[in-house]
Amino acid sequence: MNRFLPRSLFGQTLLILLAGLIVSHAVGSWIYTADREQAVRAVGGFAAAQRIANLTRLVQDAPREWRQRIVTASSDQMFRASISAKPAAGVGTGETPVAEAIRSFLVDQLALAADRQPIVSVSLAESDTFDYPHFMMGRGPKMGGGPMMMMHAGFRSLAVAVPLADGGWLNFVTALPEAGAAPSRQLLISMALMAIIILGVSIWAVRRVTAPLSSLAEAAERLGGDLNATPVPETGSTETRRASHAFNTMQARLRGLIENRTSMLAAISHDLRTPLTLLRLRVENVENPQERERMLATIAEMDAMVGATLQFARDESATEARKSTDLTALVQSVVDDMADAGLPATMKPAAPMVCDCRPGALRRALRNLLDNAIKYGKTAHACIRGTPAAIEIEVDDEGPGIRADDLKRVFEPFYRVEDSRNPETGGVGLGLAIARSIVEAHGGALTLVNRPEGGVRATITLPR
Repeated sequence: MNRFLPRSLFGQTLLILLAGLIVSHAVGSWIYTADREQAVRAVGGFAAAQRIANLTRLVQDAPREWRQRIVTASSDQMFRASISAKPAAGVGTGETPVAEAIRSFLVDQLALAADRQPIVSVSLAESDTFDYPHFMMGRGPKMGGGPMMMMHAGFRSLAVAVPLADGGWLNFVTALPEAGAAPSRQLLISMALMAIIILGVSIWAVRRVTAPLSSLAEAAERLGGDLNATPVPETGSTETRRASHAFNTMQARLRGLIENRTSMLAAISHDLRTPLTLLRLRVENVENPQERERMLATIAEMDAMVGATLQFARDESATEARKSTDLTALVQSVVDDMADAGLPATMKPAAPMVCDCRPGALRRALRNLLDNAIKYGKTAHACIRGTPAAIEIEVDDEGPGIRADDLKRVFEPFYRVEDSRNPETGGVGLGLAIARSIVEAHGGALTLVNRPEGGVRATITLPR
């Protein structure tokens, strides 16, 4: 059930408003229909009462020999009158407010033409009290110049018994509609217009409230790849402005922490150069040649680590503008540069693929991956491919691979697998850390896996 519900705040809020609108319209229609039913029944009842009062006065004033003819001529399929010695069966005192109101109305009307108030009996019953087969099955009498609509069994019958001056009773039976007419066209049009107006205003209001939240979510995604991204506009409701302000403050603090860490790292690396130079000078005075060479090698390794750390800090603090770049051409240029230097690097031909990136930083990340592949895997084979959501750059080598325990740790700064400690290969363990930092700054990912046929595959995944 939940999978069919909208997941966004905009969709959920709009669904709640739409559900409330439907319920309110349904309740309003029900109230209107119920009120219309009572009105129609009241109007119908008092119209019938008026007709009964008029016919009663006419019968009372007419000669006795004319009464039956008048009663017969006044009867039809919906209204039947008869004269009898006693009230008709089923007629009693009013038991409902409607029946009592009709009785009071008849008493008031008939009292104008009589010396005494007649005792009128009124009752309301279901439709089976009155037999009108022609009215139920076929066309009714003409009303308003057109055929009357065919009715159904949702009627109540009104039975009235009025005493005559000579002791007889004038009985009436007529039908009243149970319910009013169906909702009118004007009502449906007005409700539809109200629904459209309310829905339009609701969409505008919900969009206005949720738009800053969407901007905040997009800014959070940008922050993962770029600490120098544009701050979030502090607009919207009070809560949204507070959230945006807190986010901008957090971004500023993170940027300050990274800058302080980078500055401190660069300062430490720079300051270490002085004692290393002094150590190198003092080692020159060591008389044992073998011991002197070992000490100089250690100092050189430390100097390389300091130099790599300093370069890493400089790259972290450097800000390069993003621009639209053909990544295929970028990878091909790095491979060609290494091939021109006599290194075994190749690339599989591919179509141009454009991406918004920092080309200088990506060039260094690619150079580090290709350099690692050549150092530890003899050769480097690059290829690039595109998917609907990302661009993937792969670098394969033909080396012995990396142990499973080391695949996750090789991205740690200064971590080197055992073979990389060979002085002939060099390296201080920052190449992969720098490459991953650059790729993640672009919102991408860098992964390493051992190929089934041997060697390691490094994959850069950049979102389009």
